[in-house]
Amino acid sequence: MAIYGSAILAFSLVCGLLAGRLLGLACGIDANVGGVGIAMLLLILITDRISHAAPLDAATQSGILFWSAIYVPVAVALAASQNVRAALAGGPAALLAGAGATVACMLLVPLVNRLGRDEAAAPGRDDPCAGERRRS
Repeated sequence: MAIYGSAILAFSLVCGLLAGRLLGLACGIDANVGGVGIAMLLLILITDRISHAAPLDAATQSGILFWSAIYVPVAVALAASQNVRAALAGGPAALLAGAGATVACMLLVPLVNRLGRDEAAAPGRDDPCAGERRRS
């Protein structure tokens, strides 16, 4: 049932926003610091714990999976729109920092891709004991 997914989502969101607010106050900032991310992690942990604790009927599983799947894109879209508004209000330094980070990430994609390919082609990768035999 979708209601269980909604309840878990609401619980994790409230707890995450509260934790983010407390984290902001602890840092001396009058803002929510990472509340949406904390809520997302809570949602993942709670749904994982529920799925391993007891077998659920198909309707309950589909409701929990629906809200788990829909929350991540919505939260990312909301955070992205807030970041754009803050960057536009922050002036050219914020815009340059955002553009620089974006360009740096684009330039690092081929490097990360090449590193991933090299690790996959490493000899002895399929043998978990290969490292132990080399040390002895």
